[in-house]
Amino acid sequence: MLKLGILGSGAGSNMQSIVDAIGNGELDAEIKIVLADVPDAKILERAKNHGIPCRYLDCAPWKTKLEGAAEEKCIGILKESGVDTVVLAGFMRIVKPKLLAAFPNRVVNIHPALLPAFPGVHSWTQALDYGCKVAGVTVHFVDAGTDSGPIIVQKAVEVLEDDTPETLHARIQIQEHAAYPEALRIIAAGNYAIEGRRVKIAKS
Repeated sequence: MLKLGILGSGAGSNMQSIVDAIGNGELDAEIKIVLADVPDAKILERAKNHGIPCRYLDCAPWKTKLEGAAEEKCIGILKESGVDTVVLAGFMRIVKPKLLAAFPNRVVNIHPALLPAFPGVHSWTQALDYGCKVAGVTVHFVDAGTDSGPIIVQKAVEVLEDDTPETLHARIQIQEHAAYPEALRIIAAGNYAIEGRRVKIAKS
């Protein structure tokens, strides 16, 4: 059973998809703690509604990264909560080497693009601006780079002729909610190997 620590900044819809997968018996995992860097983030409300321990993590003075005393505190909370896998679910900060070292090859992120295309923010808008016919979502292990870690699961989303950034993003989010539990099932099963930037899944 995976023991998850979820870090988020916003609404927590990906966390909800994980909660639902656990509740439906589709994912052998338990969410031990939810941490948010925004005090009124909806992800905290969702956690409370499901009886999941949660708390606000003050990351000052940094605006875009988890570092220093806040990083140390985060690691301490995760360890004390019995977490073995860290899930970034809309966590709008760059995680740093200490957290990655504390949970080696066990920090997971989801990105709304078919990496390595369009790393960074607003990737669905980047895909539209570039004229892509296909966009998508990637779940990957986190490394020291930006959206550059080994890829676990990808799902493609067709770009329609009349798509706007909002409509494309909405369809990508639907696939996110399927991709994250799928990736965590792979991790829970343990039948994979990381080879460079590839996650090779053993055939059953």
